[in-house]
Amino acid sequence: MKNILVPCDFSKPAINAFRLALDVAQQSKGVVHLLNVIEMPMLHDSVLMPVLNFEEQLFKELREKTEEKFSKLIEKYNTEKVKVISSVEFGSPSIKIIDYTEKKKSDIIIMGSHGASGLREVFVGSNAEKIVRKSPIPVLVVKDFFKGSITDIVFPNTLDLDDQEDLVMKVKALQSFFKAKLHIVWINTPINFTSDYITIDRLIAFAKRFMLKDYSVHVFNHPDEEEGILRFSKMIKADMIAMGTHGRKGLAHILNGSLAEDIVNHTDKLIWSYKLQPETIEA
Repeated sequence: MKNILVPCDFSKPAINAFRLALDVAQQSKGVVHLLNVIEMPMLHDSVLMPVLNFEEQLFKELREKTEEKFSKLIEKYNTEKVKVISSVEFGSPSIKIIDYTEKKKSDIIIMGSHGASGLREVFVGSNAEKIVRKSPIPVLVVKDFFKGSITDIVFPNTLDLDDQEDLVMKVKALQSFFKAKLHIVWINTPINFTSDYITIDRLIAFAKRFMLKDYSVHVFNHPDEEEGILRFSKMIKADMIAMGTHGRKGLAHILNGSLAEDIVNHTDKLIWSYKLQPETIEA
């Protein structure tokens, strides 16, 4: 995690993400990229020079104000003098953030989120949810300020062995970086019910196949998969949940949704996600 992108709108969750990114960058001897994307209203085409001059002046003023905020933020929280690069972009936040990761070859996005619920969640979603859906690199979502070490990571599992290699390799790297314990859990719902002893054997075989270390395996019974993950994570006092996501779009997203994106909206814990390749497991 040496090249860390932090989308920053100066909200409390974004500042919490920046503070966590500084800790991660200090540990990895990496660089934090602060990016503020200013979403502008659609401007009508015009050949009138006064309008063009006004737009240019407006962009300049917005950029200067944002850079001033960046300076204050960095001065206040970057006490360990981690290298921080700040940038201001204009346009659609989700598009600009993804473009920036590709341009700067970012390793991870660490971003804040207020979450979303109700009709807003169904039809709009949170900004973090959109990035989780689209990002080709891992995304770590932060809501509350996190202080201390990340020692326990929950890894919900579907046991589709052939589809998880890329995801598991990323989770292993995540676990190794934080030197955390990995809690592999199967949420046993009425729809996918399997006897505990059978599932435990399969989870152990999964862990051995991927040569996992410092892990535990669990079966947690609950009527709802999402709520089961949240309750299990709370029960063991986990610091982070690590999941894969399909990155569904359009009607497929509305009809089928994404478990990882739902949890991003509903949990206060750190949640790390990685977009699976097409036609892989649901998460």
